[in-house]
Amino acid sequence: MIKIRNLVKRFNKHTVLDGIDLDIEPGEVVAFIGPSGTGKSTFLCSLNLLEKPDSGTIQFDDTTYDLAHISKKETLRLRRNTSMVFQSFNLFKNRTVLENVEEGLRVVKKLPKAEVKEHALAELRNVGLEAYQDHYPQHLSGGQQQRVAIARALSMKPELLLLDEPTSALDPERVKEVQDTITLAAQGGNTMLLVSHEMGFVRKIASRVLFIENGKIVEQGNPEEIFSHPKTPRLRSFLSDFESYDSKPVVLSPLA
Repeated sequence: MIKIRNLVKRFNKHTVLDGIDLDIEPGEVVAFIGPSGTGKSTFLCSLNLLEKPDSGTIQFDDTTYDLAHISKKETLRLRRNTSMVFQSFNLFKNRTVLENVEEGLRVVKKLPKAEVKEHALAELRNVGLEAYQDHYPQHLSGGQQQRVAIARALSMKPELLLLDEPTSALDPERVKEVQDTITLAAQGGNTMLLVSHEMGFVRKIASRVLFIENGKIVEQGNPEEIFSHPKTPRLRSFLSDFESYDSKPVVLSPLA
């Protein structure tokens, strides 16, 4: 189990994350939903130390990291446990698809050269892009680039995969291919934290959904509970802005 405790992040005097606690079971897909600007992406970045929290810990098995007072050595060790997929792909433009996937295996994992290529090709095969190994990112569609980014993240065999709006930068026709790739990764037992505004996708893939606003978890539950039986007026109001999920009207039960 992964345990996150008292995660706080402030920008100047504005508190973006306000003491978030979260336990994540192995193989669980936990999705964050909520209005823009309420700390969802900051939460993921804080766990990967792309943003340094003001306080908070994350525990993997018997190892606990103090995210506000972490050494460079511990940071490297933590990043071996987490991999992040960004909205904008973040591929190296001057490196081939294969070289992009190999980078972390070579620099962070420090695997032998033969193993690096073997593992990288295996991940590209899993996302259906082995034939594109010698292409450069600019020669790929947005959906293909994001699939390479997912292959790169999965190649590190992370204990926790962080996905920050992985389809938001894609044309609508490319969204499904990336969603299918993420679904296969979830079915493979990968533990994930997902931030997304794609409500239909969240409803299909998530084990648990958390509604966050003003840096706090307002409500959480399984997809059926969150989308069909919201307990708080604020979540009900948020969901009412979406006309449908999975191309079907959502029937919300009356609040008790």
